[in-house]
Amino acid sequence: MDSEHARKKKWLRLLEDKCYVYQFYKVPQFNHNIQENQLYRKISTYLNSLPCVEDSDFTNLFSGNKSNEINLVLDASQNIVDNFLGARVAWINEKDEKTSQNSFVLKIRRNDKRRILRPYLQHIHAKFEEIERRRKEVRLFVNINYELYGNRRWISVPFTHPATFETVVMEQDLKNKIKADLETFLKSKQHYIRIGRIWKRNYLLYGPSGTGKSTFIAAMANFLNYDVYNIDLSKVSDESDLKVLLLQTTSKSLIVIEDLDSYLCNKSTALSFSAILNFMDGIFSCCGDERIMIFTMNSKDQIDPTVLRPGRIDHHIHFPLCDFNAFKSLASSHLGLKDHKLFPQVEENFQTGSVLSPAEISEIMISNRSSPSRALKLVISTHQSNNKLVSPTTSDKIKTIQSSNELNVASKHPLWLSKSRSVRPVEETGESGMYPQGLIKSKSVRPMVESGL
Repeated sequence: MDSEHARKKKWLRLLEDKCYVYQFYKVPQFNHNIQENQLYRKISTYLNSLPCVEDSDFTNLFSGNKSNEINLVLDASQNIVDNFLGARVAWINEKDEKTSQNSFVLKIRRNDKRRILRPYLQHIHAKFEEIERRRKEVRLFVNINYELYGNRRWISVPFTHPATFETVVMEQDLKNKIKADLETFLKSKQHYIRIGRIWKRNYLLYGPSGTGKSTFIAAMANFLNYDVYNIDLSKVSDESDLKVLLLQTTSKSLIVIEDLDSYLCNKSTALSFSAILNFMDGIFSCCGDERIMIFTMNSKDQIDPTVLRPGRIDHHIHFPLCDFNAFKSLASSHLGLKDHKLFPQVEENFQTGSVLSPAEISEIMISNRSSPSRALKLVISTHQSNNKLVSPTTSDKIKTIQSSNELNVASKHPLWLSKSRSVRPVEETGESGMYPQGLIKSKSVRPMVESGL
C-alpha cells in the first residue's frame, strides 16, 4: 500500500508540473569574485536542518560535534521539497561538472513568486541565525591547493583548543588591557565607519618558540568566538592567489600568519615583499568587517620598519622566555602549588637570566605532575644545564635586555632568539652584505617597545 501511495503521489506531482508555470532561481556557492556566497551557506544550513532531508533518495551522514550526534547532509543532484505559507517550493542541489561548483536552484510557482519569495528568503535567514546561535562552534580553516579543489581554497575542522585568557601565562595587567581592547573593538563598528577606517585590528606576537604565541591566538579565538583562518604562505602560488584566499575569508574571524620573519628571511619565495605589505593593509584587506589579523615572529629586530609601522601593526605583544613570575603561574596551574620550599632556589636560578621557555617548563611539570618536588628539581637542573650552554657575553646581553630600555650591543644575535628547544652557544658568523627582502642591516639590537593598549 505504501509503495502504491508513493507512486500516486509522484504522478500527481508530475501532473502539477505540467499544469503550472515555474520560475527558477540559482544560488551559486561562489560569486563572480570567487568569494563565498553567504546566501548559499545560509540555504545549505537551512535545508539540511529540514526533517524531509531524510526522505531524499541519497543523503550523506556525518558525525557531529558530540559523540552521539549524527548530521544529515543533502547530496549533490538531489531534490528537496519545502512548504511555506501554503505554497510548495522545491530545491535542487546541483554540481557543475566543468567547474566543480555547487549551486542550489529554487523552483517556485510563478503564481506564488510575488507573494512568498521575499518572505521565504527572510524566513531562511532567520532560521539560519537561530541555528547558528544554537550550534555555534569555532572552526579552524587552512588553505589548500587550488589545483585539487577548484575555486574552493579552504578546508576546516572544529577548533577545540581549550585555551582561555584565564589559562594563558601572561602578566595580569597586560592580559586585562588586551581583553579590554578586544571588547572595545567588538563595539566599535560605528566608530570605524565614522572615521573612515576598516573595522579590523592587526596584532604582532613576537618572542622565542615555546613562549605561548599560538596558545594566545587560541585564547583570543575562544574569547571572541571567531573562526581562525591559518594561512600557510608556502602553499600560496602568487599575489593573486593570496588575494583570493583573503576574499574567501568571512567576517568575525582571526586571520593568522605564523613565523612571518622566517618567511621574510627566505629569498626563494613565491610572494614579493610588497605582496606581504599589501596583504597586511592594502585595498584587499578591506574585504570583510570585524576581522583581526595576527602575525607571529621569533624576533622583530631585523625586520624592515615598513612591516611594523602603525596601520600595518596596531599592537606589538612580546612573549619572553619564562621568568620567575611566569614559573609561579605554571606551578600553580600545573602542580597546584602556591608555594614550596624549593621556590627560593628556583628564583635564584632565574636571577641569572631566563633560558627556558614556558613550553619547556610546562612539559617538565606535566610529565612529573604526580611528584611536584621532583618536577621542581628537574626545572632547577634543566635551567642550570641550559644556562651553562650560554656564553658569559650572551648571558650578560640577556640580563641587559631584561633590565634596560636602551642597549647598544654587537650586531651578532644570540641563537636564543631562534626557533629552538633550548639555548645553544653563540656562533660567530661572517657578516654578509646581502639581506633578504623585509630585513634591514642593523648595528645594534633595538629596545623592545610595547605599544600602549
